[in-house]
Amino acid sequence: MKTQQVDVAIIGAGTAGLAAYRSAKAAGASVVIIEGGEHGTTCARVGCMPSKLLIAAADAADAVDKAPDFGVHVDGVVRIDGGEVMGRVRRERDRFVDFVLGDVQDIPETDRIRGHASFVDKHTIAVADYSMIRCKSSVIATGSRATYPDAFKSLGDRLIISDDVFNWRDLPKSLAVMGPGIVGLELGQALHRLGVRVAVLGRGGRLGPIGDPEILAYAVAAFKREFVLEPDAQVESMEREGDRVAIRRKGADGKVAVEHFDYVLAATGRAPNVSGIGLDRTGINLDEKGVPCFDPLTTRTIDADRASPIFIAGDASNFIPLLHEAADEGRIAGRNAARLALGSEVTPVPRRVPIGIVFTDPQIAIVGGGFHALPAGSFVAGQASFEDQGRSRIMLKNQGLLKVYADPATGRFLGAEMLVPAAEHLAHLLAWALQNRMTVARMLEMPFYHPVIEEGLRTALRDVKARLDPA
Repeated sequence: MKTQQVDVAIIGAGTAGLAAYRSAKAAGASVVIIEGGEHGTTCARVGCMPSKLLIAAADAADAVDKAPDFGVHVDGVVRIDGGEVMGRVRRERDRFVDFVLGDVQDIPETDRIRGHASFVDKHTIAVADYSMIRCKSSVIATGSRATYPDAFKSLGDRLIISDDVFNWRDLPKSLAVMGPGIVGLELGQALHRLGVRVAVLGRGGRLGPIGDPEILAYAVAAFKREFVLEPDAQVESMEREGDRVAIRRKGADGKVAVEHFDYVLAATGRAPNVSGIGLDRTGINLDEKGVPCFDPLTTRTIDADRASPIFIAGDASNFIPLLHEAADEGRIAGRNAARLALGSEVTPVPRRVPIGIVFTDPQIAIVGGGFHALPAGSFVAGQASFEDQGRSRIMLKNQGLLKVYADPATGRFLGAEMLVPAAEHLAHLLAWALQNRMTVARMLEMPFYHPVIEEGLRTALRDVKARLDPA
């Protein structure tokens, strides 16, 4: 068995792992990066990029569908070719993956190790059956995987996860989406617009990341007008019947109906890939789900002596499972792992303001943790409806609600939630304002062009300012 001595060992070559590798190398450490699966990152292969390719096709179909409302009529039959749609999704997905593979190939071969990694102790990692890595510090960047209840397994190949969608050669005729979270909403709406009969079903009434009750109610009503959505569905059974799935559920009227679908998409969440890597042999503290406890400012895991040489980054930490957060965590982890290995102090790095975006139509965005991050009575809220907002009406995108939150004592902006057109752009403006600790009054001093969707933001800011200064 080959034994190799390095300063830093990184387990996982996804977004967080690659960022950690580059950061540790830049700090002057000797580094190896270990990958037991496919290279290419979750984002490029089965996440951000292929899902947005599917959504772009759905947006094109929706634009054709709504064209007559502008007086633009398409003569002849409008046809959605599922094979062509999925062909472009796969081609462009593979192109994005190739970019990542190029980054991996740029890593010297001596720094790359293939095989499943498992801790022998906190300074030793076994890779498959053929090598042993001795390291002064390490970074866990093993990513996450889709999860679903065991009861779903009886559906066999009629059960799919989001990863499977992007390998389709054609579109199915029908699909039940179990889970109205971010993935379920994005894929459910997109596939509906591409001609698939879709039902998005959930439990407990949650919808995506929305916490504000008014925005939640608005969003449920808006999406229900377009496709079948039941955030708190009363599903009595799901059974395989031949090549289809029969779902029995009780409606609001108390009657039970049976619907048949070609597939069931389990969009019920993701879990960190931290089982089976020998964490029990490292001495680090684990939470109730078996995920390492860690300090988000240093990414250092926590052990009894609070001196662990192991760091964690990206989806494996289950902290904020988003690509830009994974890249940030990877950089922090790689730098601190290298500093520790080279005899320096581990240093905390301030995290950026949280920002989350759901690419539905209208889009959903949460800035600064949103409603749930603010204790009751600690904030004042202002809002703006986009139903009569000028630019939104021009584009026939006039539905949505924006809420902004401010500190009643200082007037400082605290965060926002929204279901609005172009939320991805408004969310960035608001995240920058929050990170710069701006007051609502200062935000209103910024320029607003006319006519733009950002004027709706100004309306909400004016509303909250009036509540801050009622006189």
